[in-house]
Amino acid sequence: MRLTIRALALAILLRSFALAQAPPKYPPIEADYVVHDFKFHSGEQLPELRLHYRTWGKPTRDARGVVNNAVLLLHGTGGTGGQFLAPQFANELFGPGQPLDIDRYYIIAPDGVGHGRSSKPSDGLHAHFPQYDYDDMVLAQHLLLTDGLGVQHLRLLFGTSMGCMHSFVWGESFPTFMDALMPMACLPVQIAGRNRVWRKMLMDVIRNDHDWKDGEYKEEPKQALRAAQNLLIIAGSAPVLMQKNLPTRDAADKYVADSVEPRLSALDANDLLYNVNASRNYDPSAHLEDIVAPVLWINSADDFINPPELGIAETQSKRLKHGTFILLPLSDKTHGHGTHTWAIAWRDYMINFLSQTTH
Repeated sequence: MRLTIRALALAILLRSFALAQAPPKYPPIEADYVVHDFKFHSGEQLPELRLHYRTWGKPTRDARGVVNNAVLLLHGTGGTGGQFLAPQFANELFGPGQPLDIDRYYIIAPDGVGHGRSSKPSDGLHAHFPQYDYDDMVLAQHLLLTDGLGVQHLRLLFGTSMGCMHSFVWGESFPTFMDALMPMACLPVQIAGRNRVWRKMLMDVIRNDHDWKDGEYKEEPKQALRAAQNLLIIAGSAPVLMQKNLPTRDAADKYVADSVEPRLSALDANDLLYNVNASRNYDPSAHLEDIVAPVLWINSADDFINPPELGIAETQSKRLKHGTFILLPLSDKTHGHGTHTWAIAWRDYMINFLSQTTH
């Protein structure tokens, strides 16, 4: 049994390495946009705020000169726009005749403020980086589109997890900017209950680590990052899938060993702390009726972060003027919270939604 588990683990690692080395099937064009003297809602300001982004396809314009085929993809907490290069997403959506055919659409995927290659604490300001929130992140995305790329309207805004929450902020802040909103894996209410508890635990474990040194550490506080990574794994887990893939104690233990340590080198304590803390004042629930664009909102039944038994989505979705909520039942196609990036689980819903919102 132990030899089988080790062989399986080695095969998975080798396959992951091969995928990491293989060029993406749909390579994007990448660039940076810089906002000068960006003012945050906290009152803080940056002389230069850099937003890194990726694009696929080319913009087309209507008779008035307005771009009419732009699609904005928004990633989750701790992620980047590069997540949409994953085969389970891009290979299901970007090809000829597929829902987001890059020969038809102009697709834009930015790294959010504090993420990826956009401006973030680890660039040098550390804990003196402005305390950004979701409103700041959405405002920066809006500036990227309008001022940076000349996009004044979106055919579709699609967001996963944190990007899902950003979708609701977008719908309320810029209600006529898009033809359609497709939020995936979130709730449009204040982050409370278990969702806030695990986030608070993660932030506290960083702040309370002696090696954090109020954000001015010379070396990463590794113990804090290990604990944080453990919480992230649980938050993104899919119970049935894990039980199937890790059927023994040894298999589960090996998974932990293979999943935690290798990921630590990619984490920065300040960046992660800011990523999670950005959700602190998110709560679009008071203005859901202000969203006028059609909304297709999808969660999955095995989502630890947004458990369906809360009944929040069913209640809040009724307040949307043109909203449809879909709860994907647990199946071999769902992957817990991460189902948002496995397009095979919800692609048909996207196809129907795009056909119904054609302008």
